Amino acid sequence: MFTESNAYFTVPHQFNVYLETWPESNAIPTEEDLRSMQSVGLKLLSEVKELEANCLLQLRQLDNEAKAVVDFLKLQSRKVDLVLQHVLEKEVQSGELYQGTQFGGSGISIVSPDPLTIGEYFKSSIYISSELVAILCLCQVSQCQSTENGYLVTFEFSQILDSDVEQLVKASLNVQQKMLKMRKQSRQQASD
Repeated sequence: MFTESNAYFTVPHQFNVYLETWPESNAIPTEEDLRSMQSVGLKLLSEVKELEANCLLQLRQLDNEAKAVVDFLKLQSRKVDLVLQHVLEKEVQSGELYQGTQFGGSGISIVSPDPLTIGEYFKSSIYISSELVAILCLCQVSQCQSTENGYLVTFEFSQILDSDVEQLVKASLNVQQKMLKMRKQSRQQASD
């Protein structure tokens, strides 16, 4: 049985994350606090993603004739997401930039040149460009292991919006599906 902290799997994937130390004197933000900390671009992208998910779910319940409409709306949605992602990438970011190595619905892993303290909290802005995901959350360091390239640091989400968890889960499933397709193609090419 899964516990709350490990209920979701993670996938290896490169992405950017900006980390800003969360002061020990500050309480963990509520969901409302977290929403108020989001930039205008981040709020807009989150709202668009949420609306899109609701609309597509309703359209999928229609018969097969609606498939063309659904495909067209997905294309339009992707164009809007790309524009919003571009706007977000141009925003001035607070915190230090790190390279992410894994993500999932429960947390992320990054590579750091310096060790981070287990139990320390960080305000985290996560940008997974290939999956058009941009979220703001509060993470806590759960592991820090020395490697030949610095330190592999694992974070668990301490405060994250439910809609952002859904985005991460969907994105991790998409990444895993792409990995499986690549593996299948590699096997087919090897057998040819």
